[in-house]
Amino acid sequence: MLNPRDQQIVQAHAAFICQVVQLAGNADARAQLDQLLQGAQENGWGALVQALRAILEGQRDLSSVAGLDAEDRVIAEAVLCGLQDPKTLPDPDEKPEPAMAAPGLAGMIHAAATGDMQALVLLGQMGEQMSKVGGDMARIAGAIRPMIDGERDPDRLAGKMDDRGRQLLEQILQELAQLEGSAE
Repeated sequence: MLNPRDQQIVQAHAAFICQVVQLAGNADARAQLDQLLQGAQENGWGALVQALRAILEGQRDLSSVAGLDAEDRVIAEAVLCGLQDPKTLPDPDEKPEPAMAAPGLAGMIHAAATGDMQALVLLGQMGEQMSKVGGDMARIAGAIRPMIDGERDPDRLAGKMDDRGRQLLEQILQELAQLEGSAE
């Protein structure tokens, strides 16, 4: 069982993970797989692509792959598990579990605030998706950058959120407080 942050990462990249596994299992799709990995490489996922290529060549131990950060490792391990047992693949159509949202978002906000560029990129992608949903999800998305920058006042961050949105925001702030307390 993955921790909430890792589950959030896997779910955020579910389509990519499933696509890599699906294409890897089809010899005729090698060109598509190479194109997918090339696109990931061009988007700054060089270490992840290196790990995925090693996995596709039969390597099963990721400890020897240099440069993997925590997020890369989670994605690579999800691909490896999916190749070994397709039942472990995430559902790319599944909506994120609300109970996982606060710890996952807080973990990524904390990572981005401490210089993790991939967490920042992931938050940007998630923020775009949340903005498209509208309502409180868009308002939470709008509060992400201020939280990365250190804002912790729920009244300043909440804006026009309803009770459920404010509750999620407060859960994120509680998780951030725990992460920041443990980092001191």
